[in-house]
Amino acid sequence: MSQSEIIRQVLAATEPLQFPRGDRLPLYVWVLTGVGTDDDAEAEAILRELDARGLAVIAPWHPARREQTLAEGLRLARLQQRLGLPITINATACLYSFFNGDPATFHLADDGTPFFDDSFSPRRKMGCPFTLQPRIPIIREQVEFFLRAYQAEGLSIDFIFADWEIDGPLEWNEAWAASKRCRRCRENIPNLEDFRAFQQALRALRSDLQREVFAEPVKARFPQAMVGNYAVYPHGGYRYWYDYFEQEPPPEVPCLIDRRARYRPWAHEFARTGYTCAMPVVYTWYRLFNWYDFDQPDYRWFYNLLLVGSNAGQHTPAKVPLISFVHWHTTSPPKEPDPSVKQFSAEKYQELLWHLLLRGHDTFFLWCPREETAEEVRLVHQVYAAALEFREFLDRGEPVTFAVPPQPGPVVSGLRLGDRVLVRRTDFEDTRGPVTLTVEGRRLGVSRVEGRCQVLRLEG
Repeated sequence: MSQSEIIRQVLAATEPLQFPRGDRLPLYVWVLTGVGTDDDAEAEAILRELDARGLAVIAPWHPARREQTLAEGLRLARLQQRLGLPITINATACLYSFFNGDPATFHLADDGTPFFDDSFSPRRKMGCPFTLQPRIPIIREQVEFFLRAYQAEGLSIDFIFADWEIDGPLEWNEAWAASKRCRRCRENIPNLEDFRAFQQALRALRSDLQREVFAEPVKARFPQAMVGNYAVYPHGGYRYWYDYFEQEPPPEVPCLIDRRARYRPWAHEFARTGYTCAMPVVYTWYRLFNWYDFDQPDYRWFYNLLLVGSNAGQHTPAKVPLISFVHWHTTSPPKEPDPSVKQFSAEKYQELLWHLLLRGHDTFFLWCPREETAEEVRLVHQVYAAALEFREFLDRGEPVTFAVPPQPGPVVSGLRLGDRVLVRRTDFEDTRGPVTLTVEGRRLGVSRVEGRCQVLRLEG
């Protein structure tokens, strides 16, 4: 599909907002990259229509096509600034690649032979994390080139993000084994045989790279900008999901066990990166369905995704925008998926989105393949738009619970504003009686009400 066709699909799948957005963040959609026309009048009309729906348009930066993408980005930003719309940038391509295939970045065996790790991707030659210092000014300049041009034109940047994943220091797959073989890694990582020491060392290096080439240059020129990266967010020390390129860790890695799930330990990297917004990943990863044995297929998805969302919501300070990547269709299935892996129902997926909002998430960032656009956008936009009816709670309310029931049953989330609480209850079995929460010593009884929120008062 062309970009014009994508935009027509998005507009057809959504309606103008019934309730005002105020100062709340827009809804971000990965495929809304550019407006698909060179005509300024037509572009303005498209931007206005999308803004009426609370949807932002993104400009991509590409160092390999830097003059072209700079010109396109500046044109879009001028239109957005003239219309009073937020300027959003996808800087992913600017951060690649630290490991660029140069043998100078490879690991070093005891006999001096260079070697690399291709366990993350057959095309990616991951090397030694202690060789990357010379790459910093090169990658930073890829970002600075665009930043200088925007600043020179008097343009603002409201939100700039990256999806920087398979590059730089990473501790998973065969990385630990490779570092144990590497003479340079052994010299630089005390207690390399301890996985947590290894992880902490690599995540510190990874955070420093992101701060030096991305977060700091952006904030130096655009101090009010939100800047963040896919999957970098505050958390409680564990990650409840695996990306498509990540393998199960070896048995000696100290994981949390939950049925067939192994939740991995994760280093606290967010503060060190210098990022100003958190970007958790709430995706229906194919493999997680069979981690659990719940009779209700929907709760296998809901349980894990609410663990992910609650982990981020509980540990992200209220002042840090929480922008959650979401995707409904089963994510990263194999070529021949197991028919027993059931698609998450649209109804319960939308319920999950409500619970994320009521646990402190500020907005959603929808990623999906282009062919899924219409259905994916419709589902997430319906929740985003309907939630604006309760904007005062979303803006100023505090979450009352992050509990995730370990078995199918009633799930309750809420935002407290004074004595009032905006709550939503989603049921996965036949319980009809009220669920009672205790909020700072006061009782809150939540009755079963299907498919809508309630505003209740605390007792006592």
